[in-house]
Amino acid sequence: MQQFLFPYLRAPILVGLLLIAISNVALAKENTVLILGDSISAAYGMSLEEGWVALLARQIAETHPQHRVINASISGETTVGAPNRVDRLLEEHEPSVVVIELGGNDGLRGFPVSQLRENLEQLAQRSNQAGAQVVMVSIQIPPNYGTRYTTSFHESYALTAENRDSILTPFILDGIATNPDLMQADGIHPKAEAQPDMLRNMLPYIEKALQ
Repeated sequence: MQQFLFPYLRAPILVGLLLIAISNVALAKENTVLILGDSISAAYGMSLEEGWVALLARQIAETHPQHRVINASISGETTVGAPNRVDRLLEEHEPSVVVIELGGNDGLRGFPVSQLRENLEQLAQRSNQAGAQVVMVSIQIPPNYGTRYTTSFHESYALTAENRDSILTPFILDGIATNPDLMQADGIHPKAEAQPDMLRNMLPYIEKALQ
């Protein structure tokens, strides 16, 4: 009689194993934090391991071990170029959180603010449609670009965050950009010593998104 019971015993076991496998795949896909940034997040002028994103990954591994951090930042990236690759990144990593740290290069090149806003909106919208919570990182540019432009530029991040129900952070280089000891010779990129401060500026907002 036992031989007739075996097929029935195997079925629940197989179903259980299948459900576990499916849940594990879903977990891996849902718990990714994708950083979409430029040289500020790509650790320009230092090793990637010294950058704030690497520090974030180590922090997240301790406090939220079910999450992983993917750094898709590229030096020189703009809000014009990022939309060309965001769909592929979203499909590949299926993140639950997307951190958008872009726009600095747009401002330095004098791109129209209207274009910046449109591109930020597009990036946030695509991320939302892929099921991700967006963290919008505020960026500021040097005042020599004119008060009207720099003010309108900075306000774009708050407007986009409000329109797309995103979490808005303060300026990632807050308390850093005005300290020459923490900035590289170009006056644009932070030193390795500044990376922990950058992480402290970003971490509360990224943790909010994880919750």
